[in-house]
Amino acid sequence: MARALYIHWPFCLAKCPYCDFNSHVRESIDHAAWQAALLAEMRHEHAICGSEPLGSIFFGGGTPSLMPPALVEALLREAETLWGFADGIEITLEGNPSSIEAANYAALASAGINRVSLGLQSLDDTALRFLGRLHNAEEGLAALGVAQRHFQRVSFDLIYALPGQTTGQWEAELSRALSFGTSHLSLYQLTIEPGTKFETMVRQHKFEPLGNDAAADLFTITRSLTAAAGLPAYEISNHARLGEESRHNLTYWRYHDYAGIGPGAHGRRGGVATVRHKKPENWLAAMADKGNGLSEERALSASEQASEALLMGLRLREGVDLADLVRRFGFGAAEFINGAKADFYTGKGLVWRDGDQIGVTDAGMPLLDGLLGELVAEGLVSA
Repeated sequence: MARALYIHWPFCLAKCPYCDFNSHVRESIDHAAWQAALLAEMRHEHAICGSEPLGSIFFGGGTPSLMPPALVEALLREAETLWGFADGIEITLEGNPSSIEAANYAALASAGINRVSLGLQSLDDTALRFLGRLHNAEEGLAALGVAQRHFQRVSFDLIYALPGQTTGQWEAELSRALSFGTSHLSLYQLTIEPGTKFETMVRQHKFEPLGNDAAADLFTITRSLTAAAGLPAYEISNHARLGEESRHNLTYWRYHDYAGIGPGAHGRRGGVATVRHKKPENWLAAMADKGNGLSEERALSASEQASEALLMGLRLREGVDLADLVRRFGFGAAEFINGAKADFYTGKGLVWRDGDQIGVTDAGMPLLDGLLGELVAEGLVSA
């Protein structure tokens, strides 16, 4: 049953470097129509996966921090009516660090948001321009200050391992980031993904990615500084004070069910993967036609679910409990993990074992992608 709810708000109200061809920018939005449709889709999901109180709600997407507070309040009120809220529910809003959005924070906090995740990405203006961000460092830090005044819990993200970045530069930036006193940081290495503008730039020799050894050095610095500051890594890229981990993201990484509503939202419920229509108009048309915005609803095999659970869970410092996976998916423990490879990498100090629990060590985390391909049993990977 769903333990978490993801609400996707698809619109960007300014030119956004992360939307393909700015396809989600709209000059005007009929908020009443959108509220009615989102509430209807919420009821549809509850009818299928309801009963367990929600432990977290996450507002993500285009520019959710520009959602009308009255709309946010209406959605939260309906979610509580349908599912009920667990004690201490985490209600997160994803925000861009602009002054326009920051002006909305007080009202959003009054509407029920108690945690915000800000996409600062860098504290350096040159890096922000390279990353294609529209805000500058000063504006980002001003938004962070407003967020810290209005929300109980605040997280922000930074991207490192940029072209030419030195250990001294990253150590100085991360030390400054830690000085702001937030309880959570998401720290991501720049990766060159196929089909992105960065891949094109590399192919055109416009910049050279940081080498693997240099990136590994920055990863080590990241682990050391955050641990010393009381925000140790609990996931490969996420760091938090004890008890301040993102409960919503832990739902994903521990492979529990969550309901997703709104254009482009994904979900997992009862072994079924759900995907909503991405384009807002297509989603609205589907809502009007059949009462939900689903574009795909696919039953996952037990092997697929087990593989996903391992691939997500091994990102965590806590690792995965193989006995729990056996109970959930019905395989023997030997069918989840390649035992010979696990023993080999344990001997190399890259993997740890403790009874039924298995995980990746700090030394192994920089090599996580390669280790996952080695550790997950072949039968699950090929399923």
